[in-house]
Amino acid sequence: MESLDVLGKRAKAASRQMAKFKITKKNEVLEMVADELIKKADEIKKANKADVDEAVKNGMKPALIDRLTLTDARIEGMAEGLRQLVALEDPVGEITSMKQRPNGLMIGYKKVPLGVIAIIYESRPNVTVDAFGLTFKSGNAVILRGGSDSINSNIKLVEIIRDTLNRAGVCEDAVILISDTDRKYVNELMKMNEYVDVIIPRGGAGLIKNVVNNSTVPVIETGTGNCHIYVHEDADFKMACDIIYNAKTQRIGVCNACESLVVNKKIAKEFIPLVVDRLKEKNVEVRGDETACEADSRIVPATQQDWGTEYLDYIISLKTVDTIDEAIEHINKYNTGHSESIITNDYNASRKFLDEIDAAAVYVNASTRFTDGFEFGFGAEIGISTQKIHARGPMGLSALTTGKYVIPVSYTHLTLPTNSL
Repeated sequence: MESLDVLGKRAKAASRQMAKFKITKKNEVLEMVADELIKKADEIKKANKADVDEAVKNGMKPALIDRLTLTDARIEGMAEGLRQLVALEDPVGEITSMKQRPNGLMIGYKKVPLGVIAIIYESRPNVTVDAFGLTFKSGNAVILRGGSDSINSNIKLVEIIRDTLNRAGVCEDAVILISDTDRKYVNELMKMNEYVDVIIPRGGAGLIKNVVNNSTVPVIETGTGNCHIYVHEDADFKMACDIIYNAKTQRIGVCNACESLVVNKKIAKEFIPLVVDRLKEKNVEVRGDETACEADSRIVPATQQDWGTEYLDYIISLKTVDTIDEAIEHINKYNTGHSESIITNDYNASRKFLDEIDAAAVYVNASTRFTDGFEFGFGAEIGISTQKIHARGPMGLSALTTGKYVIPVSYTHLTLPTNSL
C-alpha cells in the first residue's frame, strides 16, 4: 500500500475534479455502480464469506456477525440506496440566500463540497457503498478505513466502484480504501490536516471516543445509540408492545435499536407482563428496577450501569417512573442524543416529550428504528450525528456540504469601505 501522504495527495486532487461535476454525470455514475453491484453480487458474497467465516472462528457476537453479513437482499439494498440518491436534488451549487447590502454588495451563500472526507468505520461493509454514494453525489472525495473484520468485503466493493469510475471517465481516486488494517494508519489519518477536511467515525463507543479525543482534523461525531421508549400512562398497550418489539428485536446490532424502556408506574402491573411476553418471543432478557421485578418474575434485577448501556444484544433495561417529568429526566441523563420515543394518546404529554427530550430524533408512537437515511428520504446515510453543530441526526447529502459567500457585483456599484479593518 502507498503511504497515507501519497493517498492524501491523490484524494485532494480528485476532490478538485469532483467539485466540478454536474448532476447528470454524477447520476450516470451512481446508476452504473448500482448496476455493477447487482451484476457482481456473487463476487461480493464470496469475499464477504471469508470475513464472516473468520468472524465466526474468532467468536464474534451474533449481532456483530449480522452487521457484517452481506446477503442478496442487502446488496440489492445498497444498490437501491445509490438509485435513491440519483432521484435526489444535488445540494452543490444551491444558493440559499442572496441579499443586497446598503454598500451595494450582493451577498449570497452557496453550498459547496467539503472536499476530502475520511470515514473510519467498523464491521458494516454496506457503509463502504453508502459512503461512496453520498460523498460522490455531494462532490467530495472519500478516504475509507474500514475494520479488519470486513477487509475482504471492503476491498471487493471498492474494486468494483473504482473500476466503474474508470470506465465512466471519472478519477477513480474519488474513493480510496486504506487496505492495510494496521491501527497506526488510523492515528496517522487523524493528523492529515493538509489533505483531509473532515473525519467521520462510525462504529462503537471506543472508536468514536478515540477519534474525537485524538484527531487534529475536524470530526463529525456519529454517536452510539442508547435509545429509549417511554410508555406513558395513557398508552395503547398493543401499539406499545408492537413498537417495542420492532425497535428492540427487528435488528439488534444497530444504533437505532431500542435499548431501554421507561414505563409509568400507574400501568406497570398491567403492562409490563404484556411487553415481557412479547419480548420473550425473541428471548430478550429484561433487566428492571424493583417495581419492574415485582410486576414480572422473569425480569432480572438491573444495576446502575444498565441504564446507560448500549447492549447490541437481546437485552433491554426497564425503568419505572411516577411522572413524565421523571421519565424525561431519566432519558436525558442516560441517552446518547440519538433517538427517543413516547407511546401515548395524550396530546399534551406528546408535545412535552417532543419539546423537552434532548436528542437528534424524537418520536411519538413510532419505533426508533425509523432514524435512518432511507426512512427519512435521504437515500443512504453517512451516519447519525449526535452533535449539535453543522449536522444532527441522519446525515444525507446536505450534511456533506459546507458553504461560501459569493458576491456577484460590479465595482461601479460599490460604496468602498472606509473603516480601517
